[in-house]
Amino acid sequence: MNTIRSTWIGWGTLIVAGGGAYFFAKRSINADKQARHEADLKRRRSTQSIDEPSAPSSAAKQRQRRADHAGSPSTGASHDPAPISHPPEKGKSKPEEQSKFEAPVPYRSKKGDRFS
Repeated sequence: MNTIRSTWIGWGTLIVAGGGAYFFAKRSINADKQARHEADLKRRRSTQSIDEPSAPSSAAKQRQRRADHAGSPSTGASHDPAPISHPPEKGKSKPEEQSKFEAPVPYRSKKGDRFS
């Protein structure tokens, strides 16, 4: 038959064993993560060193960046060879274009009590 004392000893032993297992498992997992991280960094450095020996100089990169607008739509928009906007019609200062997704009449909510 279990006494109060033996129950406390059993639970205490279980908690201590669980805490020790958690501590050592956490230590092992962290060591594995650190090893994988270091291996990944080493692999990236070796790949980067293989890829970059024939890289162009920084001045050539800047000239290339200025000429190429494909990577930056905001700078490329001002150099658009064929802009799509149309000139305004006679008498109007700004054309009123409507998207095919816009409703012909704007939505107006119903006024009044909606809960009765």
